[in-house]
Amino acid sequence: MTTYDAIVLGLGAMGSAASYQLARRGARVLGIDQFAPPHDLGSTHGETRVTRLAIGEGEHYTPLVIRSHEIWRVIERETGADLLTAKGGLIISSDGKSSVMHVEGFFRNTVAAARKYGIAHERLDAAEIRRRYPQFAVRDDEYGYFEPGAGFVRPEACIRAQLDLARKYGAELHVNETVLGFDPAADRVTVTTDKGTYSADQLIVAAGAWLPQILGGHFARFFQVFRQVLYWFDVEGNVAPFRPERFPIFIWELQESRQAVYGFPVIDGASIKIATEQYDGTTTPQTVARTVAPQEIAAMYQNFVAPCFPAVGPRCLRTATCLYTVTPDFGFVIDRHPASDRVIIASPCSGHGFKHSAAIGEALAELVLDGKSRHDLGPFRLDRL
Repeated sequence: MTTYDAIVLGLGAMGSAASYQLARRGARVLGIDQFAPPHDLGSTHGETRVTRLAIGEGEHYTPLVIRSHEIWRVIERETGADLLTAKGGLIISSDGKSSVMHVEGFFRNTVAAARKYGIAHERLDAAEIRRRYPQFAVRDDEYGYFEPGAGFVRPEACIRAQLDLARKYGAELHVNETVLGFDPAADRVTVTTDKGTYSADQLIVAAGAWLPQILGGHFARFFQVFRQVLYWFDVEGNVAPFRPERFPIFIWELQESRQAVYGFPVIDGASIKIATEQYDGTTTPQTVARTVAPQEIAAMYQNFVAPCFPAVGPRCLRTATCLYTVTPDFGFVIDRHPASDRVIIASPCSGHGFKHSAAIGEALAELVLDGKSRHDLGPFRLDRL
């Protein structure tokens, strides 16, 4: 049996990044995924993901996303892939907002992180938002934070590019292979799948929404899985004002709603992608409802699109569902398993993980090969939960 330096379970956002970073450092790597990434059954699909440098969930995230932007530019140069578009991002809030974006104080925290790390930004009042971006129907008491370095990344392209590079640097990737379990021992970790048994010095579990099932026991209670729906609504009339050069990615902490709304400019075609975040009931990857009902589309338009974007029509051209794996504090878990130092849990989740994934892959490779990372992973310890 070949013994690898590391086995990576799950080849989505974090697993693909870790496999690439390990392989480029010369490690013997085996990556395993039950599907053939990139795919649309987990958490890293749907054309775009928001990226922003000043992180309202906590300023300790900002160094990770800054490093991720650097890594994506390196990958773009090596592969020719189009991964990162940084045309600006707008966060809208107000003193009267009732929705919460992951954590209380999200807007205030964002501004504080920008100031601490010297990230270019502007504060905008409602009149200035209307002048620059009349596409948004802001209220008089709303205000904004604009970050020119924010934008979006393309998750499928990022995963594909990193897996291609992992193979180029010698990684062995097994797709359409299901992990049945793993067994850590004093000298190695053994992984059993429906097609074979493998061993490694260390194991990275980056299984996304399947993580609670793989970890099992009392660890599963720290990770809840929620269904999310993404919508692409048709722009009525001239689409030019909604293209990336004139329409930023946005996060809007709304009044009179529990849910914030976020979205993207027109990328391909004539529709903008808009979504909220829902935490009403937990699900599993096996039982999640992947079909979006007409009633859901109608409610989304009535409650979140029509009041905010008068030029966007009710015709929904496309929908998709994805899965958020959420911890109680909406933070990540990047830590060694309490029962075995040879097993690393990688769950940068809770709906804001992808923007950090390239740097987290680097951190995971450093943990495996060097025993520590240049990145501060202290805030992501499992024992805080």
